Amino acid sequence: MAILSTVLSGEDSENYTRSEARMLELAEKQPGYLGRESARTADGRDVTLVYYADEQSLKAWRDNAEHRHAQRLGRERWYASYEVRIARVERGYRFEAPAPGR
Repeated sequence: MAILSTVLSGEDSENYTRSEARMLELAEKQPGYLGRESARTADGRDVTLVYYADEQSLKAWRDNAEHRHAQRLGRERWYASYEVRIARVERGYRFEAPAPGR
């Protein structure tokens, strides 16, 4: 899993939005991609968790040429700051309340 915490610079927002949509499209087609979750913290930081089947799949995404280009633009224009953490999910649990009336 990759955990990406970002703070946008506010620069070139239109191209950022376009690039973000393209990266999501590419990531979903990446072999080993399992899904993603995103949230914004109270201080304006975006936190995105991206799940992959294994480390090899994650490295392949990291090394994707179009993704590399977007990473460079992110450092040059779009991000005031960012942090990437790589982690492994050892175990997961889920609860979902039944729909009302069941």
